[in-house]
Amino acid sequence: MSKGKAVPKKSEVLQGTLDLMILKTLQALGPLHGFGIARRLEQLSEAVLHLNEGTVYTSLLRLQQERWIAAEWGASENNRKAKFYSITKSGLKQLAKEMADWERISGVIGRVLRLEGQR
Repeated sequence: MSKGKAVPKKSEVLQGTLDLMILKTLQALGPLHGFGIARRLEQLSEAVLHLNEGTVYTSLLRLQQERWIAAEWGASENNRKAKFYSITKSGLKQLAKEMADWERISGVIGRVLRLEGQR
């Protein structure tokens, strides 16, 4: 075991939150390709999250099947063919619903974590 700075542990994405994060990212930043979405979320997490591309693409496929995002082929920054994803009108409605759900649930979790020893 080495001494010095501890390397922060990469966290797994909580089940059900990746779709929410992808929808919000597309709503805020506009069309992005899958690799770009994954890297942007990792940057925003300040390297706490590590997203493998398979997980992100599984979520993108699910979001497409729900018609919450649409895909269109285009050229990436390095001029490679890439599929760009954008949020749809129904995706915006779903995003609003999921954000409200998240606020409610995270509020409950916050209250539980603030519990002090009460008998």
